[in-house]
Amino acid sequence: MSLIDCRSLCKDYQRGGEVVHVLDHLDLSIERGSYTALMGPSGSGKTTLLNLLAGIDRASSGKLLVDGTDLAQLDRNQLAGWRSRHVGYVFQLYNLVPVLSAYENVELPLLLHDLTAAERHRRVVEALESVDLADRHAHLPRQLSGGQEQRVAIARALVTQPALLLADEPTGDLDRTNADAVMDLFGRLHAQRGQTIVMVTHDDSIASRAERTVRLEKGRLATMEAAR
Repeated sequence: MSLIDCRSLCKDYQRGGEVVHVLDHLDLSIERGSYTALMGPSGSGKTTLLNLLAGIDRASSGKLLVDGTDLAQLDRNQLAGWRSRHVGYVFQLYNLVPVLSAYENVELPLLLHDLTAAERHRRVVEALESVDLADRHAHLPRQLSGGQEQRVAIARALVTQPALLLADEPTGDLDRTNADAVMDLFGRLHAQRGQTIVMVTHDDSIASRAERTVRLEKGRLATMEAAR
C-alpha cells in the first residue's frame, strides 16, 4: 500500500523573468514500510521533493497524497498540524537548539501535542534509548560529538511516532565512522519498527543501505533500482 503517491507533480520557481521547473510532472509511489534513497545531480529536485513530502513547501500543480492526505487541500495551519503528527525530519546540520539539553531538544515537538507530562517523559526516554543516548540526556549539543548530535536529531524526529521519516543528507556532515553508525541506526529502525524512510544522499555507499534507490534528473524520475 502506498504511503506516498505523486502524480504529475510540479514545482516551479520564478528566477528573474524565467520560470525554473524544479519538479516536472513527477510520478512516484513509495510503499508504507519501505526504505528509499533519493539521488541525482545538484538541482535535480531531491530536496524540493523532500520538502513537499514534509508539507514544508507546496507543489505548483499535480497531486500529492501522503498517508492518505491530499496536502494541497490543507491551509497553512492545517499543514503545520498535519506535519507535526505524521512526519519526522532529519537535517544534515542537526538543527538542535544550542541552549537546550538533548532531552529538551527531543521533547520540543511533543509540546505541540495534547499529552501529559508523564507521557511526554515516557516518549522522550524511549526515543533517546532507541538511539543509544539515554545516558546523554542532560548534555547540551556542544557537549556531544557530531554523530551524537545527529542521533539526538533522529530521536527528535521519531518522538512523535511519525508515519514517515525524511532525511536530507543525514550523514553529509559526519566522518565515515559516525556516518556508518547513523546508517546502522536507520537500518534498525526500518528492520525492527517497519519505519518508512525517504533519504536524500549523494553517496552511493549510503544509498546502498536502502531497499531502493530513486534517481531524479531535471525534476523527473530517471531510474529506480532495488538494493543489490
